Amino acid sequence: MSAPARVLVVDDSPTMRGLISAVLRSDPEVNVIGQAGDALEAREAIKRLNPDVVTLDIEMPNMNGLDFLEKIMRLRPMPVIMVSTMTHRGAEATLAALEIGAFDCVGKPQPGEPRPFGDLIEKVKAAARTQRNFAQPARPTAVTPPPAVADFRVGRKIVAIGSSTGGVEALIAVLQKYPANCPPTVITQHMPPTFTKSFAERLNRLCAPVVEEATDGARLEIGKVYLAPGGERHLQVSNASAPCCRLVERGPVNGHRPSVDVLFDSVAELAGRNAVGVILTGMGRDGAAGLLKMRHAGARTLGQNEKTCVVYGMPRVAYELGAVEQQLPLAAIGEEILKMTAARKEGTE
Repeated sequence: MSAPARVLVVDDSPTMRGLISAVLRSDPEVNVIGQAGDALEAREAIKRLNPDVVTLDIEMPNMNGLDFLEKIMRLRPMPVIMVSTMTHRGAEATLAALEIGAFDCVGKPQPGEPRPFGDLIEKVKAAARTQRNFAQPARPTAVTPPPAVADFRVGRKIVAIGSSTGGVEALIAVLQKYPANCPPTVITQHMPPTFTKSFAERLNRLCAPVVEEATDGARLEIGKVYLAPGGERHLQVSNASAPCCRLVERGPVNGHRPSVDVLFDSVAELAGRNAVGVILTGMGRDGAAGLLKMRHAGARTLGQNEKTCVVYGMPRVAYELGAVEQQLPLAAIGEEILKMTAARKEGTE
């Protein structure tokens, strides 16, 4: 058995520090080695204790969590899991933290919530295991598509993408390669409720296509990207009078709602060979079986390679199942999607 993950808990609320510590200490593979009430205390604790993982509140006195995270990533890169309020403001700050280089995020519990902090334990253990180089990533700013796709002509294919831990940076990297007339694209990213709307808005500002949180019945259109809302429903695609998004009420699949497998299964059934499936960085196995179903239905399939994943979990399982046609570094995936969905010279596919 490997050594327990050594965690420093940083939050200005003693009650919240105690609650987070109690949740983490319930697992013998996690060792809470210290607590800190603000960034100054946290800085000294990091120097003294050298933790494997830090949990970090966003709103703190003396220095807020975002500013402190930037200093960590610049001076002593390490896995940091953000603990955020489940509000629009909290979501915006958390998304900024994930772009700066935070490993993942969890929402602060609501009153009466049966499982406070959700999968925090699993995320802490995954963060401690990862070999990722936590260098500060470049902030995404470009919106203009690269010259290689300036003459892109969309074909009939739709694209389905699944991602989890590390998916914020990964999706930005992929979608910034998209031109404004991109193929219709549906995405399931594991993310707490209230965060997905803010993330869709952020992607819409950073990328050339229109990016929006999926709504029930929204028609799949060229130039649009649809992000599954976090919470109580799964995103599927169906065909009534035209291909469209469907939000379905159903229990968690693979521990997730929305689930990548649910999305991929529906795309396999609706589009078959007229689809491209992509599985990006993430913990666990969600999406692997669905991607295999897509490939068996004739779809083209891509997986993010191990070197560029924050967590090589979902893509690894998909690759081992035989669901992945090509494994590629993150920087190459956007352009490969466009090659696979481009219209042929004589018309459309």
